[in-house]
Amino acid sequence: MCTPTCSAAFSRRVRLQPTDPETTGAASLPAVRKLLVDGVAMVRLLGPQDRFLSTIEKEYPAVTVHVRGNEVTLTGPAAGVDAVVRLVEELQLLLRTGANLGEAEVSTSARMLDADSSSSPSTVLGQAILTSRGLTVRPKTLGQSDYVNAIDENAIVFGIGPAGTGKTYLAMAKAVQALQRKEVDRIILTRPAVEAGERLGFLPGSLTDKIDPYLRPLYDALFEMMDPELVPKLLAAGTIEVAPLAYMRGRTLNSAFIVLDEAQNTTPEQMKMFLTRLGFGSQMVVTGDITQVDLPAGASGLRLVTRVLDGIDDIAFVRLTSADVVRHSLVGRIVDAYTEYDAQKQAQRYESEQARDFAARAPHQGNPRDRTPKRRSS
Repeated sequence: MCTPTCSAAFSRRVRLQPTDPETTGAASLPAVRKLLVDGVAMVRLLGPQDRFLSTIEKEYPAVTVHVRGNEVTLTGPAAGVDAVVRLVEELQLLLRTGANLGEAEVSTSARMLDADSSSSPSTVLGQAILTSRGLTVRPKTLGQSDYVNAIDENAIVFGIGPAGTGKTYLAMAKAVQALQRKEVDRIILTRPAVEAGERLGFLPGSLTDKIDPYLRPLYDALFEMMDPELVPKLLAAGTIEVAPLAYMRGRTLNSAFIVLDEAQNTTPEQMKMFLTRLGFGSQMVVTGDITQVDLPAGASGLRLVTRVLDGIDDIAFVRLTSADVVRHSLVGRIVDAYTEYDAQKQAQRYESEQARDFAARAPHQGNPRDRTPKRRSS
């Protein structure tokens, strides 16, 4: 049975959008469907403060959703009602897999079903990569699912996308999974030591102490995915290595899962150096956001490698977008806003360059009257 808290807010309604009978077909005729949901599943399906129900209503504004007890009544155009029924069924299947349902999963499932009604969001989003201390790591969007599948199928994978899309987190989960399955003997996590507008060289301590701030996000993810008492032992034994990119030169990395994070801050020379470290039985995942380059000259090895290695077998490029952001919903909108601003700025720069080129190519045509005749030498 549902709790009094959730039952008090169960009766939620969205007005049907007006339809024109002359322009709409049979799929838009009013339809009514009722679904029975288990009491515990209903609480999880609605989400805290009915947030998931609100998300469903936003995805299908033409459908009225009425929840009373364990019964869900859907009213609206037949096509919309059928879509919501399919969505609710998929969300229930997703809950049965043990997934922690969130607003991102609800929206992603709706978009997947809209794109292909025969798809199964519960299968795509229900695949568990790693389970540790009650935490299950799994893809939360279709783009993340494609990213994880690419890691399974290729020796080198580039995960390119904005902040919050889970590029590094999922790569590290796959690395820990490979180590636990004994598919590799060690994990190597690396980052270029490039300041993001700040100078940290004045910090006290040894070289390791100065480098640690750059590598801290990798350590944090490790402690989330593994037993905190086990991580120091694996680090001491060299089974897990966290090091700056400069330490990779001259090495051949065999039987290892290597993750290069913040790859947008590598130079073209560093990127070539890193990729040629690949040894037998190893796998590489390179992650980065080409819109956040902190290099002084701005020449990013990640930008260049997308053109140089595109089309080579066993190398995959997965591009994640704001639709794959799994942080606060504002993060996706922030990413879109900056993307639009950068596009406008690039267009203005292009127009300015075109104008300068045109002015440079145009022949100089002065007024003949303004020309001063040359004196002949006597």
